[in-house]
Amino acid sequence: MRKTLLILGLVLLCNIVWAQQYHRPVKAVKNVILMIPDGTSIGVVSAARWYQIYNRLGGDNLNIDPYICGTVKTFSSNAPIGDSAPTTSAYMTGMPQQTGNVAIYPPADPENDLIYVDPAMAYQPLTTILEAARIEKNKATGLVVTVEFPHATPADCSSHYHKRGEYKYIASQMAYNNLDVVFGGGTSILTDDMRDRFTKTNTTLIENDLNAFRNFQGRDKIWALFGDKEHPYDIDRDSTLIPSLKEMTERAIAHLSQNENGFFLMVEGSKVDWVAHGNDAVGCITEYLAFDRAVGAAIDFARKDGETAVIILPDHGNSGFTIGRRDLKRYDKATKDDLFANVSKYKRTGEGLEKILINEKPENIKATFKKYTDIDLTEDEVESLLSSKNYKETDYMKKSESQNMGHAIVDIMNSRTYFGFTTGGHTGEEVFLAAYHPQGDMPLGMNTNIQINNYLFDVVGLKTPLKEMTRQIFAKHTDIFEPGSYTIDTSKDFPELTVKKGNNTLVVPAFKSIAYLNGQEIELGSVTTYIDVNETFYLPESLKDKISE
Repeated sequence: MRKTLLILGLVLLCNIVWAQQYHRPVKAVKNVILMIPDGTSIGVVSAARWYQIYNRLGGDNLNIDPYICGTVKTFSSNAPIGDSAPTTSAYMTGMPQQTGNVAIYPPADPENDLIYVDPAMAYQPLTTILEAARIEKNKATGLVVTVEFPHATPADCSSHYHKRGEYKYIASQMAYNNLDVVFGGGTSILTDDMRDRFTKTNTTLIENDLNAFRNFQGRDKIWALFGDKEHPYDIDRDSTLIPSLKEMTERAIAHLSQNENGFFLMVEGSKVDWVAHGNDAVGCITEYLAFDRAVGAAIDFARKDGETAVIILPDHGNSGFTIGRRDLKRYDKATKDDLFANVSKYKRTGEGLEKILINEKPENIKATFKKYTDIDLTEDEVESLLSSKNYKETDYMKKSESQNMGHAIVDIMNSRTYFGFTTGGHTGEEVFLAAYHPQGDMPLGMNTNIQINNYLFDVVGLKTPLKEMTRQIFAKHTDIFEPGSYTIDTSKDFPELTVKKGNNTLVVPAFKSIAYLNGQEIELGSVTTYIDVNETFYLPESLKDKISE
């Protein structure tokens, strides 16, 4: 009996310690900066640190190192290995989701779901931390990325849909979600309607103009986009045309901090993920280091400001990157030179070098490759480049079997290193967690993506539960309006809901934050969404009162 009581006592003590670790009070702060190096496995971080040491780029530590406080288990609602859309959506909404989902409740998958999923909630848009910070706390909000602005991670913060690739619907929501800052890529995605929205809301739009970006001093909302879609990798970037992630972060912070109520900013090192998909070692390392420099800028601001928290964590792993692989003999005797000398000579990613070589004459391939990598190509390697399907195929019978030049370049560059990759896709290991809080209230130990959402909720200082805010701003049209009083027109670019009551007519376009009451435009304060799967509009509950006035 005594032994049983002792065991029960130990179990209770362990539970108390666990509860204190995960649920201790968190002091809210004025400003919150969430930083996500997309698809960054811990192997990439380790290699970047050694690369920095080897090349004497700034000491023995990365900017995240003093602030690493735990790990995070990331997963989709029905799979341990997540896609970027559901993983950041989980951070933003507190609900893990399925592949492709952008800040919506996932459909149930009973045989595979890792958490309870309510079938009745399927496709319900879910309020994000960013939206709640603006609506409840009147904070300024911003996004800084190196890909096109409606890509998965930024979309997860500020839009809602069940397919991450529907940029038309996602981009419109982002333009109408009253963001104070958006820096990144994607000029080709802008529409006339979005431009009109910027004009009406006094939002300055800067396109491909680095000087205008650097000289902007106003208090207006600002979008600054560079490039049709994504930015080049940092090592390939023309610094006279495109700002670094660090510079964009600094300028976003400076602008957002003018708001007396504080701000919420999400910064994404977007293309660590992209280059990991391509198994490009030098790209993984240098792209992460560009992100880490942005972390340094954010931490510097936070430490001086005294009212800012910074949370840094990837959304998932990618590629199984390792220092060392099967052909590294006597791995325990491998020196820094063995491991980092060659990769330190590479001046371009595989993609960056491909863009140069694709326009070179065959006789110049060897010399140009040598210039950017210090590699003397073998004849077989030259042949692999010349026969690439996007260069010249020497044997038309083999054209369908040949690879792009970029793939061949990466293979050659990696063959001179000892970095390993297990896959070209995402991986399911825990990711690192780092945080700075002026009072030391950081999440510790192993956290789930749901617990990260809880922490963000607390540190922003939110009071209204996200579930309750979702009920208020994303109510089903069938729950607001009487049957027979409304029609839905899906023949337009954006579906429209028309509601008639007495002498009043309300028209609500999807994926915007406006409606028309008897022809007069009104602001809704949050975006509307239409889900085609269940033919449902989701919109503010308060519209019921508008049509009744």
